[in-house]
Amino acid sequence: MSAPAPYDAIILGAGGAGLMCAAVASQRGRRVLVLDHAPEPGRKILISGGGRCNFTNVGAAPDRYLSANPHFARSALARYTPRDFLDLVEKHHIAWHEKTLGQLFCDGSARQIVAMLLAECAGATVRCDCPIRAVEHDGTRFRISAGEREVEAPALVIATGGPSIPKLGATGFAYDLAKRFGLKLVEPRPALVPLTLGGDEALFRSLSGVATPVEARAGGAAFREAALFTHKGMSGPAILQVSSYWRHGEAVAIDFLPDTRPGWLRDAKRQRPRARLPAILAESLPARLADALAERIALPAELGNSSDKVLDAAERRLADWTFRPSGTEGFAKAEVTVGGISTAELSQKTMEARKVPGLYAIGEAVDVTGWLGGYNFQWAWASGVAAGQAL
Repeated sequence: MSAPAPYDAIILGAGGAGLMCAAVASQRGRRVLVLDHAPEPGRKILISGGGRCNFTNVGAAPDRYLSANPHFARSALARYTPRDFLDLVEKHHIAWHEKTLGQLFCDGSARQIVAMLLAECAGATVRCDCPIRAVEHDGTRFRISAGEREVEAPALVIATGGPSIPKLGATGFAYDLAKRFGLKLVEPRPALVPLTLGGDEALFRSLSGVATPVEARAGGAAFREAALFTHKGMSGPAILQVSSYWRHGEAVAIDFLPDTRPGWLRDAKRQRPRARLPAILAESLPARLADALAERIALPAELGNSSDKVLDAAERRLADWTFRPSGTEGFAKAEVTVGGISTAELSQKTMEARKVPGLYAIGEAVDVTGWLGGYNFQWAWASGVAAGQAL
């Protein structure tokens, strides 16, 4: 076994947060070692955005993140903004474009972002395919047994993420390590994840593959994007967004026609009294969905045969159609994790553990979770920079 190497900091995890932290710290002259059990760095970066990496969002702000302490992310996000990361992207001549809702993507490949981060980490040592066997702390230094190596440093950064997407090697290692050092956790649960339906909602399984713009609401949050029916339940951006706010046993409400004004069905009756509800709905919704909704509402054959009161009730149901999901598709399909290492344990300026000097936690391992659309990468960059500047 080799003798301990002289490092100032050891970072566990070669994802976005860990690499950014290593880049900043090494450029400040710190001797940094990054360890990861995966065969290559940045595996979540590589699959994100359909392989083009939705690397940030121009709208990133603290109110678009979930945390037991909603103010915790404010400091890091203010000190490292989407513009700061975009400057880095442009410095490396990576072409990019903006999609809807402020989402920024590479024109080419997500591999460009990983290559950029590794180039910025040129002064650090990055070792992959290096599983952690043991972590010890004598009060002043951290000793890590990884593969056949044993290394030590006065600072240790937990950047191993959460358990979402286990097929990429994601685990709850960060939580086990935090608990070992006496840090509290906020219960981790899948986020940005498809919801499953059962029982009374089984009819909608026949709509697998149908998508439509909606407003979805759960847990006090509302998102206007597309919803997609699947063979297991519901997905699509609107559903993924509200899944982060949804709790088991609660309902999810859908407005299938968010752009209509009150009284639109009364107007339709007056203009076309012989029209049927499926045909009216099919003017704004996919035909299969229109038929399924009309079947459940069960109006008399023609609009002219329904009273205004009945039509108003149908309108209200279409605007507030509630589903009670049976669950989610779990960490296997979750893009990120809500919960994690409690922010009450960390300095919001440096990300250092208050109880354990020299121990830091960043990225998805921490109880800070962004919306869909580049927000979680921005938290990875910002928290990584915060810790990198403190090491």
